[in-house]
Amino acid sequence: MVRTAIRMLVGLVVLGLALACPDSGQPRAAARQTPASQTPDLQTPGFYKKPGVSAYTPPSLGGCPMFPANNVWNTPVDGLPVDARSDAYVNAMGATSSAHADFGSGTWDGGPIGIPFVVVPSTQAMETITFTDYGDESDPGPYPIPVNAPVEWGSDHHVLALRQGECRLYELYNASANGDGTWDAGSGAVFSMTLNGPFRPAGWTSADAAGLPILPGLARYDEVAAGEIDHALRFTSGATRAAYVWPARHQAPYNSGTDSPPMGQRFRLKASFAIDGRFSAQTQVILRALKKYGMILADNGTSWYISGAPDAGWDNDALHQLDTYVRGADFEAVDESSLMISADSGQVWGHIWMPRVIR
Repeated sequence: MVRTAIRMLVGLVVLGLALACPDSGQPRAAARQTPASQTPDLQTPGFYKKPGVSAYTPPSLGGCPMFPANNVWNTPVDGLPVDARSDAYVNAMGATSSAHADFGSGTWDGGPIGIPFVVVPSTQAMETITFTDYGDESDPGPYPIPVNAPVEWGSDHHVLALRQGECRLYELYNASANGDGTWDAGSGAVFSMTLNGPFRPAGWTSADAAGLPILPGLARYDEVAAGEIDHALRFTSGATRAAYVWPARHQAPYNSGTDSPPMGQRFRLKASFAIDGRFSAQTQVILRALKKYGMILADNGTSWYISGAPDAGWDNDALHQLDTYVRGADFEAVDESSLMISADSGQVWGHIWMPRVIR
């Protein structure tokens, strides 16, 4: 009832704005007729554009977008309501547990810190992949994975390859090279980075437990050096229940309880959290992103561990400021259900695309 009342109130507010500003986006209410020229298209980025204003540029890598600008990964959630079960989720995950940057520079325990990736040219040879665990939920090969592609150090052994030209992302879980160009992997998934959907079939995993892509949710040093991470981040939890919510597609219960969050649940750093002189410039960029875009629960692991790619530019001492000053209680779960157009697409409702402002 509360959620319905909120949506009705939001609809009235948006309708009022639309009457005052004819260029405003359409509200979600089904009774409102949407002009044919503004009919949402699950494949087309930048719907409901303000006339004369081009869509802002989505995050990119290697000349490819990390999904369209109006994708759920690239959508701010600082203005969305708090999920009704936020306190229960945070307590189940650990309200006093420290946040942690699960990435950095150099090595730890013998290997690079974080989840690596490789950008390959359109001419990269396609190689055979043999799936050993979740073949029935994996996109069949071949995949453009170089024989020397970096493999995540640690238990999950992820391999991520973004192929230029076609702008498709190929990801493997528990991958190992056979030396002849072929690979074995527990599972694999392929995503078109220029489209919002369709998603993977409901109930399918990917290279990640939640059935989501990994690369778009990584903190990358090049973004921090530029001054802004403009997308949600990936993180793990030590407690998840047997459920998933949009945009996730797969459940993987772990230390499951009735108050454990589902896969795909989005969290954000509370607006009241002070980003001040305790934090370095690098860490402040991460914290601002956690306030504006939040983070999406994608896998089981240690609670509040935030994923990123290894890079020599990271300052490990600065990243450890998260461990010192940020706790689970500083986060809140977000109700982003109002953004969803279709359970099979990452496209969101109601944005009027304006140029990004780097703060």
